[in-house]
Amino acid sequence: MALTNGLTENVNKLSLLHAPFFLGLITGGAIIYWFTGASTQAVTTGAYRAVEFIKANIRLEGVEKASVADSKKVVEICTKYAQKGMFNIFLAVFFATLAFAFVEPFYFIGYLISIAVFGLYQAIFMANAGAAWDNAKKIVEVELKQKGTPLHDATVVGDTVGDPFKDTSSVALNPVIKFTTLFGLLAVELAVKLTSEAGSNFSHILAGAFFVVSYIFVYRSFYSMRIVKEERATQQAAAD
Repeated sequence: MALTNGLTENVNKLSLLHAPFFLGLITGGAIIYWFTGASTQAVTTGAYRAVEFIKANIRLEGVEKASVADSKKVVEICTKYAQKGMFNIFLAVFFATLAFAFVEPFYFIGYLISIAVFGLYQAIFMANAGAAWDNAKKIVEVELKQKGTPLHDATVVGDTVGDPFKDTSSVALNPVIKFTTLFGLLAVELAVKLTSEAGSNFSHILAGAFFVVSYIFVYRSFYSMRIVKEERATQQAAAD
């Protein structure tokens, strides 16, 4: 309200015709879709590593149960990749919020609006889609009694997407939206104050620096969490 003096000034800047505001809307949506992709990637990699360990160290056939130590190791692997993935994602969101707050106040307003709107509907979509995939597998197993068939195999593949959708990305969007809006309001207030005292050039330099740091963690959120093709080829060769 301070930027528009109670909606009596600069109201025209809260418009799609104001380029920074429009770009802020686009950026907020992009951040939401990056976040859902990065969080799904972290879960996928963690699950892949856990399956690797189980195949190599735990006998799934027979009556012998897995040892407590092996079970704890599987939990440790999943926890490690979850923490590693969310560490990169949180720092990327943190520095991106700082960077965009220092770009231009109305750009950041568009960014916050977009984060809330895109985040809400993306969370609803992912929760419902993930639950649909999960329930499809249960219907095939329980009602249709088709376990072990190609139909069941297809629903299992769908459930591997559905679980991170409904249990990871969709629910994690809530704290992302809350953190971005609450922290962002403090950051943009600081940015406006620094701009009035030190000039816009200083604010833009800070925005560039924060953006570079954010970009590093965005890069890490995908490329440090990916399953490398060479590793797959090596493991396939060893299995053959």
